[in-house]
Amino acid sequence: MPRGEKSKYTDKQQRKAEHIEDSYEERGVPAKEAEARAWATVNKQSGGGERKGGSGQEKSETAKRADRKDSAHRAAEARSGDSPNKGSARSDRSGSTSLTDLTRDELMHKAQERDVHGRSKMRKDELIKALS
Repeated sequence: MPRGEKSKYTDKQQRKAEHIEDSYEERGVPAKEAEARAWATVNKQSGGGERKGGSGQEKSETAKRADRKDSAHRAAEARSGDSPNKGSARSDRSGSTSLTDLTRDELMHKAQERDVHGRSKMRKDELIKALS
């Protein structure tokens, strides 16, 4: 694809770029600069040309199950009104049951506590699988 060709963009991305470009031109930005800024904005927001299926990284079934379990727990806490993490859902992850929310270092610490063999060479997804 030659540099600057827009054929790989979805219709929605092209409409968005046109709208942004028009907005810049209304503010007095030259047409060529407005177009460049518009496409830069679209690229930043959507990651460039046409995408199918998001980032391309599939979550494992174990990770999906942990996320569903965590979501169900948080929903039940919200319904009952006695959430231990009230007001600090992201700052305190100790109540979270989802391993995918933890950093690799936090997973390594949990693996060390459970004496998981080979943990030092494991990637994050492998640690999640080993701890599940």
